[in-house]
Amino acid sequence: MPGLGTLINVTLIIIGGLIGLAASSLVTERLQDALLRACGACIVFVGIAGTLQHMLVATVAEDGTVLLSTTGTMMLVVSMALGTVIGEVIDIDARFDDLGKWLRDHTGSSGDPRFVDGFVTASLTLSVGAMAIVGSIQDGLAGDWSALALKGSIDAIIVCAMAASMGKGCIFSALSVGVFQGLVTALATLIAPVLSDAALANLTLVGSVLIFCVGINLIWPRTFKPANMLPAVVIAAVCAGLPWF
Repeated sequence: MPGLGTLINVTLIIIGGLIGLAASSLVTERLQDALLRACGACIVFVGIAGTLQHMLVATVAEDGTVLLSTTGTMMLVVSMALGTVIGEVIDIDARFDDLGKWLRDHTGSSGDPRFVDGFVTASLTLSVGAMAIVGSIQDGLAGDWSALALKGSIDAIIVCAMAASMGKGCIFSALSVGVFQGLVTALATLIAPVLSDAALANLTLVGSVLIFCVGINLIWPRTFKPANMLPAVVIAAVCAGLPWF
């Protein structure tokens, strides 16, 4: 059944978040801060791994020496620059904050100072990435929900750690994931024909950089505005169809 993968993903996020929220009452504020930074470090390396996976190219010379080179550098710079400009003009970050504040005020969480940061950070961490898009497309076209079920298991662990340190706002990231992946699943028949392997590789590369930025923000708050960089993902996919990239 199309959409089942997103439903499983969202359910696992909620379960993981509730477990983390319950655990938060058992740890001190100092431990919560340490857990938040540890989670940020993990997300940073997830972003680095995804970036290097698509940027580094290994070739073997005639003498057997392995040579490393990079690819996609120009595409990355152009996508991030143009995407950030577009995002700053639209100010997507402010829209995320507004949605977080609306949820906070309408869920009886007005007294929670970390609600908005938890919602925005968790939403960006769980929604950005190739697994969310590829899994949603597989779910829409073939009813194959296995990729999103695996993603949901990973998301549950991440949101559990984040909820333990940032509170209930992280749990509401399930709403963002549900809407985003649900839309991709619904539009899968339209997206699949234009989502070439090159476009997917570009998307994954740029998405990994955004995940890196989210992790940095957990360690050094407000260093980046990853939400305002989101249009870079669209630019990256478009670049795949241009001959000079």
